Parts: sequence; C-alpha cells; structure tokens
Amino acid sequence: MSASQSSPRIQRNQEPPRFYFAHRNYLKFLLVDFKNRCGYSCQHMNRLGGLGGLEVDHFNPQLKQPQRNRYENLILSSRHCNGKKGAKWESPERQKIGFRFIDPTKETDYGVHIFEDPNTNELWGATPTGVYQIRHLDLNADHLVRERKRRSELAKLKLKPGIVTSKKSDPEVKKGIDSFNRELEEMIPILPQKTRPLRPWEH
Repeated sequence: MSASQSSPRIQRNQEPPRFYFAHRNYLKFLLVDFKNRCGYSCQHMNRLGGLGGLEVDHFNPQLKQPQRNRYENLILSSRHCNGKKGAKWESPERQKIGFRFIDPTKETDYGVHIFEDPNTNELWGATPTGVYQIRHLDLNADHLVRERKRRSELAKLKLKPGIVTSKKSDPEVKKGIDSFNRELEEMIPILPQKTRPLRPWEH
C-alpha cells in the first residue's frame, strides 16, 4: 500500500449543515471529529489552555469560495500549527515530488511519513513529505518535544486502581490515580515510533 492510499488517522463522521459560510461555525463539529485535538500535532485542547488554543485551518488556502470553507477543507489546529502553516501552499510540480502538507483525514501521516524517535522524542520524516510537514508546522518545537518526552516518562509509570490495599487510603489513592491517568490520556498520544536512521555524515 502506498502512502497516498493508506488509511487516514482521523475520520470525518459529522455532517454539518452546508449553509454555513463562516468557517468558525464548523468548530463544534470539528471538535467531535478531531476529538478535541490538533489535527497536526495531536495536542489536546486542555493542554492548549482550552478552546482558545484551537483554531480552524483551511487545509488548502488557495481554494475559491465556497469550496474554501467547505467542511472537507477544514482542519482543527492548534494556534501554533495554524500560525506556522499560514497560507503556505506549494505548486503542483513541487507537490508531486513530496513538498506538500498531509491532510490527516485523507491519508496516514504518523507511521508512514512521520515517526517519533523513542530516544529523543523528536519527530523525523521518513519521506520528503514527512520532512516538509515537520519543518513547516514546526512539529519539533520545544513545547511539543517536552510534552512527548514527559508523556513517555509518565507512560512508564502508569498506575492502575487496586494496587493499594489500605482501605483507609483507597479513595484518596484512587482519586490520585484517576487524575494521573486522565492527565496522561490528554497528552500527545504515543505516536508510531522508530529510531531515526543516521544521516550519511553521522556515520
């Protein structure tokens, strides 16, 4: 299966009204389909300071209206990713050789084009398209790498209710465990991981 034929990571299941003209009107539908996460970095709304940390990105900013504001062209995005992407859009010739953005509702990004290095928690591109996406969305920004690193550390410590037998402390311990696990679940999920191969000059 080629990268372009792979299954998308995000499924669009909502059917918003077609009469909406302002793209912000689609936000409540995008929140459901994208599960409150940025479609590019996978950051959760709660890690972005709430709803205000999310924006609606026009995936292809060069489309004319009304196609530009159609639901199929809208991606839920963090302010960081949307700001970095801006109005960038490559020519058809450059897109053919891989210099393009990945729509996570139409093809797989992580696990095909992009992997997370388990040693550094930095993302690296396995294809020119993956490299392009990481670079132009700044997916290795300090705050994103820190969150992936912290998530990996916490995932190793993930606790389960029932490990403490003291009846007196059980309610408090369970509450703490639930809070810990809830925070972990809201972090960037563990992405497909693979150690970045050495570049020719690193051998």
